[in-house]
Amino acid sequence: MTVTLADVAARAQVSPATVSRVLNGNYPVAASTRERVLKAVDELDYVLNGPASALAAATSDLVGILVNDIADPYFGIMASAIQSEIGGPGGRAGGERLAVVCNTGGSPERELTYLTLLQRQRAAAVVLTGGAIEDAAHRAAMDAKMRKLADAGTRVVLCGRPPSPETGAVALTFDNRGGGQELTEHLIGLGHRRLGYIAGPQEHTTTRHRLEGHRAALAAHGIEEDPRRTVHGRYDRRSGYEATLELLRREPVLTAIVAANDSVALGACAALRDSGLRIPQDVSVAGFDDLPFSIDAVPALTTVRLPLAEAGARAGRVAMGREEPPPGGIASARGELMVRGSTGAPRQ
Repeated sequence: MTVTLADVAARAQVSPATVSRVLNGNYPVAASTRERVLKAVDELDYVLNGPASALAAATSDLVGILVNDIADPYFGIMASAIQSEIGGPGGRAGGERLAVVCNTGGSPERELTYLTLLQRQRAAAVVLTGGAIEDAAHRAAMDAKMRKLADAGTRVVLCGRPPSPETGAVALTFDNRGGGQELTEHLIGLGHRRLGYIAGPQEHTTTRHRLEGHRAALAAHGIEEDPRRTVHGRYDRRSGYEATLELLRREPVLTAIVAANDSVALGACAALRDSGLRIPQDVSVAGFDDLPFSIDAVPALTTVRLPLAEAGARAGRVAMGREEPPPGGIASARGELMVRGSTGAPRQ
């Protein structure tokens, strides 16, 4: 049975005119109302089964790129590389593709909302970047949405995000566990045994995988993990600063700090300096990602270089059908350990 605009309005408990305003985007609508309408559209499959689906048999020239925070160089580098591969000719009638960067701010609701909007626009492709949120209900909703997009002809690519089996999405992943383990192995090899760890948000897959690598290195060398030496926070400089002060309060004898990413590591370095400690003479610091500013830090930051630009460019080509997906639809890239001046042997 065909789903109508009136059906969506009834489900969302609004007028058909409000539904039309939300879908056309031509009139201001309260955020809560817009979310309710889009949820109804999604639940009723209005885009796929309603009259709008008859407007065109093919996808549009739109490509969506979902990022957590475009101001974060990690996401900016990938988004830029993706866009560089989809900006050329290849759309309908040989026209240009239009890339739209969707900034979720880490909100699960916004992630789903953007996918709903891109589905309604019959996007040619969608690329989701960065780690996934570890919540069973959200994961199920995301998998269902990606399946709907794929079934409608939209290419879905995950870049730096774990695979989602049976969704039709291609996954280009990073070996965060291996990188986390190699980084901690480096510090242990220098003689460090009292290591603090500043982790990212607990609900992120990237956080869990990097922390698992750190713990694997400790276990391999018989170093007992102390819960007091791990602090969770955001993936930003301020979080690194605050977490470092907390670690020093808990364990003043720490000789090294491993940070969830390079921005967090910079915050850790600032906190150590403000506490009268030298890097690396008193405390070594290591980051992750090898963002552009890492080599210009003082001292330069030991970190794990992820191929962000390369993965983004490949994701763009796969999304445009200009490169074949990897075998099985999954490829994993390992980071490269970059040893610089921020790490050294512990002071005896």
